[in-house]
Amino acid sequence: MAGQKRPGGTGDTGPDPRRDAGIRDDDLERRRRDLGASLAERMPGRSEGKDGKPESSATGYAQAVKLSGEFIAGVAVGAALGWAIDRWAGTSPWGMIVFLLLGFGAGILNVLRSAGLVADFGQADKRPSGRDE
Repeated sequence: MAGQKRPGGTGDTGPDPRRDAGIRDDDLERRRRDLGASLAERMPGRSEGKDGKPESSATGYAQAVKLSGEFIAGVAVGAALGWAIDRWAGTSPWGMIVFLLLGFGAGILNVLRSAGLVADFGQADKRPSGRDE
C-alpha cells in the first residue's frame, strides 16, 4: 500500500489547468439562459407582474384585509346606531336588531363595491359627455 500512487493528483492545490481550458463566457451565458428557461417551465405557479418582477401574495392579503374591514365597519356602525336608538327611544331590542341587519346589508354592499362587482349608485346611468340624445 505504501508504494501506490495517489489517484488523479488529489493532493494538488489550486485550479486545474485542464478544466479551465474549455469553458468560455458565452458558453456559460447560454447555459444560464437554458437553465432559467427550464426552471420557468417547471414552476408555472410563479407569475410575473407587468414590470417583470414576481407578484407577491402581499397584495392578496392587503385586499382581504381591506374587504374584511369594509364588512366589519358596516356591521359595527349598524350595531352602534341600533344600540344608540334603543337607549334613546327605549325600544330595546328592536332598534339593535333592525340596525344590525341594515349594517350587515351595508357591509355586504361595501364589500361588493370595493371588489368592483357592483357599480356605485348612479354611476351605471352616466353616459360619456360627448354623446347627445
